[in-house]
Amino acid sequence: MWEPYIPRGKITIVQGDPGDGKTTLMLAVAAAVTNGDALPGGVADVPADVIFQTAEYGLNDTIKPRLELIGADCSRIHVIDEGEQSLFLADERIEQAIVKTGARLIIIDPIQAYLG
Repeated sequence: MWEPYIPRGKITIVQGDPGDGKTTLMLAVAAAVTNGDALPGGVADVPADVIFQTAEYGLNDTIKPRLELIGADCSRIHVIDEGEQSLFLADERIEQAIVKTGARLIIIDPIQAYLG
């Protein structure tokens, strides 16, 4: 996705103190992926879908407005419904969502909230 920072097919953890901008960074990456834009030092690619799960921010009042502000193609951003059951990393719904959407990037923010 963004060599050598986010290699394709691998798990990447973005670590930092609260307020360092981890979510902002990942929203920018998601926007670039949805538009096929090059990330700094990278190359452009075909637009792709992204799954974005967050336990810290509201999707409609925080995440979507931020994505729109930075020009993401929000039609390519997907969320796994946690209305009836909380999501965890070993949840089969993650694989189902990848297959259904063809997502090339999954962002789980923060990962601790989904350890189960």
